[in-house]
Amino acid sequence: RVDGDPTEGALVVSAMKAGLNPEEEKSRYPQRSIIPFESERGFMATLHQHDGRKFIFTKGAPEKIVDMCSQSTDGPPADKEKTLKTAEHFAEDGMRVLGMAYKEVPADFGELTHDNLGTDFILAGMQGMIDPPRPEAIDAVKGCHEAGIRVAMITGDHAVTANAIGKMMGITRTDSQVLTGRELETMSDEDLLTKVNEVSVFARVSPQHKLRIVQQVMKHGEVVAVTGDGVNDAPALKAAHIGVAMGKTGTDVAREAADMVITDDNFASIFHAVGEGRVVFDNIRKVTLFLIPTGFAAIVSILIAMALDIPIPYVAAQLLWINLVTNGLQDVALAFEPGEKDVIKRRPRKLREGIMSRLMYERSLLVGLIISAGVIFNFVSALEDGLSLERARTIAVTTMVLFQFFQAWNSRSELQSVFRINPFSNPFLFYSMVAAFLAQIAVVYVPALQWVFRTEPLNGADWVQIVLIALTVVVAVEVDKAIRRHKKRFRARES
Repeated sequence: RVDGDPTEGALVVSAMKAGLNPEEEKSRYPQRSIIPFESERGFMATLHQHDGRKFIFTKGAPEKIVDMCSQSTDGPPADKEKTLKTAEHFAEDGMRVLGMAYKEVPADFGELTHDNLGTDFILAGMQGMIDPPRPEAIDAVKGCHEAGIRVAMITGDHAVTANAIGKMMGITRTDSQVLTGRELETMSDEDLLTKVNEVSVFARVSPQHKLRIVQQVMKHGEVVAVTGDGVNDAPALKAAHIGVAMGKTGTDVAREAADMVITDDNFASIFHAVGEGRVVFDNIRKVTLFLIPTGFAAIVSILIAMALDIPIPYVAAQLLWINLVTNGLQDVALAFEPGEKDVIKRRPRKLREGIMSRLMYERSLLVGLIISAGVIFNFVSALEDGLSLERARTIAVTTMVLFQFFQAWNSRSELQSVFRINPFSNPFLFYSMVAAFLAQIAVVYVPALQWVFRTEPLNGADWVQIVLIALTVVVAVEVDKAIRRHKKRFRARES
């Protein structure tokens, strides 16, 4: 197994298949100096010593290497045009093509620099290699498109190679969607701002180009995530909303600059992370949609009682019970709600969209008013029937608790009917509601708890009225969901 840079790994494996031992060759040709690869220059070079002689070996983009060569291994001048056509033929098959050259230098040759590198190299040949896209990565790109996420590929590879890989991945379908670094350099920021919305594959780009592309995409108000593994990727990783570094092949600099690290270097992991992020955001909204209306209803019901000049429907201990026990169990359980079936296929939310949406404001107001009206109705009815204040308050508190039960079920989806959701898909919620209901039964019927919470036992008629009134919130929310689903389908047909 080869760990590290896949290109270097492919070259090592190729050498081993040719009968060479990498470790033996390293000892026979010890490295004395190096010019690291830089995307701006498109090649790297190393100085080696062997039997008192010194050689420079270089590899990189074919067009760069060919320009550095004055002859081929056969002796005559290198046929540059034929060499580049061969490289392009390899690239059409999705191969990453490297040109390779060497030359002997004087034995007293010192430190290798760009200034003393020279151009009189001997063209050794080219090598094509391909890192075929993983099937799960292809599926992830397709999933991103369905989720409204645009995937762009920014690479230092040849435009033809990039286009072929882009087609394999499903990122692009036409050659016109490839923009090269050379073309990018001639474009103004205004032109590039328009182009980044049309192009999905960028080839032969430098880290500076990558940063510029990211900045222009961000100007469109889109949330931008950028992947990278090298030192030169750090500026783009920092500039993006979400910088994603590779855990296996990524450098320490890239990992430090990134916001998150993918430990398996798999693009599909990013797609799955997006799905998990959407589920988490959805669940925050669900908890909020449960808590705000019930809290709002408790306040409004007290204000209504004060306005009607009647006793307040709860005592302090009962309010504390509602908020800490019955409420507290269900809001935590809602956080474990599994993702809805269409969560990954929804359009991304706007960059500045907060937790509270217009739907949530409207739904919270609707539910809050229904709950407060239902509690006051049951409370006033009990008083008018001549029941004691403690029993009327017991009815009011129990009504509020059952309203919360039904609202917890309503909150499991903003649009999907509660009757289409498996009640056992979130066992935490199911068992928390059972526990909360049993706790409420204990408060109503256990003498010691009756004394603490000022409650009295309820009869069957009381329970029937409480359940019927509490069910009104289910009816109201189901009607609201149906109307919103109809409007959503209508807008989809119109568009």
